[in-house]
Amino acid sequence: MSKLYIVGIGPGDFEYLTYKAVETVKNADIVIGSKRAIDLFDEVNEKIIFNVKNLHGNLEESVDIAKEGKDVALLSTGDPGFSGLLKPILEISEEKGFPRENIEVIPGISSLQLASSRCKIPWDSANIMTFHGRENIEDILPIIDNGLETIALPSRKVKDMAQFLIDNGVDSERQVIVCERLSYPDERIFRGSLEEVSHSEFTYMCVMVILKE
Repeated sequence: MSKLYIVGIGPGDFEYLTYKAVETVKNADIVIGSKRAIDLFDEVNEKIIFNVKNLHGNLEESVDIAKEGKDVALLSTGDPGFSGLLKPILEISEEKGFPRENIEVIPGISSLQLASSRCKIPWDSANIMTFHGRENIEDILPIIDNGLETIALPSRKVKDMAQFLIDNGVDSERQVIVCERLSYPDERIFRGSLEEVSHSEFTYMCVMVILKE
């Protein structure tokens, strides 16, 4: 029976692709993902590029194609299980009656892992939080003073998140590290205070590390 592979493609540079990811994509009947993700792979049989305005529709299509009998490789930035495509695909597959056992997850390297490496923070000794697709960023407030570094994927602009923390009583001089465009040629690691970050511009591809006091 056909398989739906959710393939983690890592933070963005081809050097962080796993061999398993490359082989899975090469052997899949159809590869579905963003143009940026698909372009990481040299060998692709047939491809469907995401319509960014209809992501849910693309995910439904990937399940439908797998149900029709073709092996599908669905490309997920970072690791599929962390702010990736695993959660929505499981929900869609259940709705459409596609067997869970026909879904295989190919793990990838999360930007959080790469950020912890760049900052030399053991990430099993840090708070790990994602706010992608979430508005309740106040959940971070009771966490950041528990004696551990906090590695977070912001839900909004990094400077807005820094301002939110300041507005909610966090010391404006609290030190943070912003890891921007990890693994890309223009990667930037910025270290400074929340106040500095709140007045700086960053792209949306960032990880924020809030250092412990």
